[in-house]
Amino acid sequence: MVTPLVAPDPRLIQYYRFAFAHQYTSSGTETTNYGNARGGGIVVFNRFEFDVMPPPYIQHNSSATDGFGDTSFNGKVRIASGNAEHGNFDLAASLSHCFATGSHSNGGRTDSFTPTLAGEFTVGKMSFISGLGGTLPTGKIAGQGRTVAWNEAAQLHATPHIWFEAENNATFYLAGPHDGQMQDFVTPGAFYVLRRKAWAPTHSFAVFATGMQVATSGFHTYNHNWISEVRVLF
Repeated sequence: MVTPLVAPDPRLIQYYRFAFAHQYTSSGTETTNYGNARGGGIVVFNRFEFDVMPPPYIQHNSSATDGFGDTSFNGKVRIASGNAEHGNFDLAASLSHCFATGSHSNGGRTDSFTPTLAGEFTVGKMSFISGLGGTLPTGKIAGQGRTVAWNEAAQLHATPHIWFEAENNATFYLAGPHDGQMQDFVTPGAFYVLRRKAWAPTHSFAVFATGMQVATSGFHTYNHNWISEVRVLF
């Protein structure tokens, strides 16, 4: 499998993701996100991964003020895994802390924590990924609420260099201005993996990824979110 565009990755990897997103708000305004809350991570002691997500720069193309978003840190621990001879699966838990560093209301009103459980298994050329998590602000709940995110993805290893995927990304809102609402997206995506001919698991490689989130629910805060990434894994 490769890291999904939106869904959490249950594997432990060392990487950096250069990301870009372009979406339309519910009012039809174009918003461009340089960084898209992606960053890099390292693996420690073969069981832990630590990630840093620098603040993205958000361009609104409207009367809203452009500026930088929030900074996040994430820790992940492998719970269980098996290679191709032992189930071909991964299961991991993570906890991220988002710091409300955003300027001009381009981030959260307070810090927040996001615990997540994610798993995947592979059968032949197909991989199936699922993740369940919740965003828990440290305060001002009435103004921003809480969310529960449930992501599912199926990936096809079509050729030695190309993967295709289809994701479903659902977010449930609890408390706050969108209390009781749910927004859902279907996200088709494609990945091209660039490796040297004599590649080995200890070698670095690059992944070019793209896809679009398309709203399938009546309520949605944005739509047609085009995501593009260049990833370097090492």
